[in-house]
Amino acid sequence: MAENLEIEQLNSFEIEEDTLKDQFLSFSLGKEFYALEIVYVTEIIGIQNITEVPNVKDHIKGIINLRGMIIPVVDIRYRFGMKMVPYNDRTCIIVVTVNNTQIGLIVDEVQEVLTIQSDKIFSAPHTYKGSKSKFIEGVTKLNDNVIIILDIQKLLYDEKEIVEEEIE
Repeated sequence: MAENLEIEQLNSFEIEEDTLKDQFLSFSLGKEFYALEIVYVTEIIGIQNITEVPNVKDHIKGIINLRGMIIPVVDIRYRFGMKMVPYNDRTCIIVVTVNNTQIGLIVDEVQEVLTIQSDKIFSAPHTYKGSKSKFIEGVTKLNDNVIIILDIQKLLYDEKEIVEEEIE
């Protein structure tokens, strides 16, 4: 009986993974559109009271208490070297789970869940613009918008420094 339950759970997991395949959550920073694989997204919340933590990298805005869990929060604008703007009612925190760690990503506005087939994602053009381009997994075009697909691993774990280690 236990073996059947384990097989059913495994099959359920495979179905869930298949459902999430080619699914991306899109969001905006200013006039630019970005997306990340939805498999990493745990939830989307409004901007919260963020507690600053001393002696961490500048892009780590601080930590939030989300239902008793302490979660580090990264400001994606700052991470990309973009001009900072005041938070408003559209500003969101996308809570992602990467390497069994929950991390919040502050974005200007969440857009929608997109289905993007892998053959519609193209390599990012090589630029000399700097740090923002190293987080790009690829680009795609939807309607008249170019959407930049982010590599969440590089975004959070760049330079072999893990975000959560910064706040310990």
